[in-house]
Amino acid sequence: MALNYVWLAFFLIAFLVALFRLIFLHDTAVFAHVMTGMFDSAKTGAEISLGLIGIMTFWMGIMRVGEKAGMISVFARIVNPFFSRLFPGVPRRHPAMGSIVMNFSANMLGLDNAATPVGLKAMKELQEVNETPDTASNAQIMFLVLNTAGMTLIPTSVIALRLAGGAANPADIFIPTVIGTFISFISGVITVALYQRINLLNVPSLVFFGGFALLMLGLYTWLHNMPPADVALYTGLLGGLIIFSIIVSFLVLGFIRRINVYDVFIDGAKDGFKTVIMIIPYLVAILVAISAFRSTGCMDYLVNGIGSFFAWMGLNTDFVPALPVGLMKTLSGGAARGLMVDVMQHYGADSFAGRLACIMQGSTETTFYILAVYFGSVNIRNTRYALTCGLIADFIGVVAAIVLGYLFFH
Repeated sequence: MALNYVWLAFFLIAFLVALFRLIFLHDTAVFAHVMTGMFDSAKTGAEISLGLIGIMTFWMGIMRVGEKAGMISVFARIVNPFFSRLFPGVPRRHPAMGSIVMNFSANMLGLDNAATPVGLKAMKELQEVNETPDTASNAQIMFLVLNTAGMTLIPTSVIALRLAGGAANPADIFIPTVIGTFISFISGVITVALYQRINLLNVPSLVFFGGFALLMLGLYTWLHNMPPADVALYTGLLGGLIIFSIIVSFLVLGFIRRINVYDVFIDGAKDGFKTVIMIIPYLVAILVAISAFRSTGCMDYLVNGIGSFFAWMGLNTDFVPALPVGLMKTLSGGAARGLMVDVMQHYGADSFAGRLACIMQGSTETTFYILAVYFGSVNIRNTRYALTCGLIADFIGVVAAIVLGYLFFH
């Protein structure tokens, strides 16, 4: 229901603001601008969905091979001590656990194209053990918030855009971004755990979080002395190597176990195509609403109001120019990326606002997009408190990004 109210609010607020601009500001072009943006967003939503067909059919096919070969159950056993605490409603060694950890791993490496199809497969598998098919289960909400928290070890795309923007050291935002995304992830997990009364004070959870902290330290030790161009090169190499190794291991294990890997792949690929078609209406709905909200200037009014409030309190407002990136990232990843580039171009890639915009881009995730796509793929209409938890994680991620920006660069 929460997503229903938010979706309606986008349109109603946008309409009232557009009406105000027409009557009092004599902006006769505002409604034409809004409608053009909405139609363009509807087209974009369909194009994004159709653009997923290739990778979705391929990855669903590969995942079906891995499932039949027993590789998914291997992944599930490895992470079971930790993830079984987060997903107590999922049976032990269920295929969904393997899909969840693969989605989690791809997200950490910043491999969105690989993470999305695996995540959609995980949602379908979680739906199999959902006793109320039209309502999000506890496990599905936890999984969605893990995605909306957007934990990323290596912000490859952000570093690449900083390099293109002329930053002296594009990778200088690496450590604050990783810390920010980890804080967002932890806050999301804790929020859902409080709702679901999950105890996180156990050895597997503490080992996992401690191990992740050590992994961040190891990555920093490896990458911090590299030239900026080499950072992007080696992180891309690492991600590609891991994903391709997984694909080959699935195929080889299937062959060893005398599975007709080609036929199994085709069966899985067919499910991928059906899933993409199902996503289209949900994605179009949310993108059109966001476009209406953005085209009427509501986002600008919101940001300027926040800046005036902090100035009235006598606080430093140097963070305000970068704030639209953090706010927009919750709504649209592509729009937030464009805003990030705009901030770097206007203020400079090495300015405080430029660096902070990049940290925000890497520390938050597209909550509304993820909820629309993932829940839409399994026809869930009642999302319960998933949106609330996702937005809490996003808010904490934005605040953490601002604090880290001041600590590292101000």
